[in-house]
Amino acid sequence: MPKVKTNSAAKKRFTFTGTGKIKRRHAYKSHILTKKSKKRKRNLGKMSIVDKANLNIVRQLLVK
Repeated sequence: MPKVKTNSAAKKRFTFTGTGKIKRRHAYKSHILTKKSKKRKRNLGKMSIVDKANLNIVRQLLVK
């Protein structure tokens, strides 16, 4: 039986912190930036932690 592969798209989008939490990027930062405020764009550029509701799904994609 072959190995179960890790999801390649998820591998590129998520990283683990030292404590085991999963970091992600914010959406809405790629285009149509002229109407968004500087503060909003600055905060969208920062990394965020994956929410508890989505944690199990993301973990399944990464750890196989």
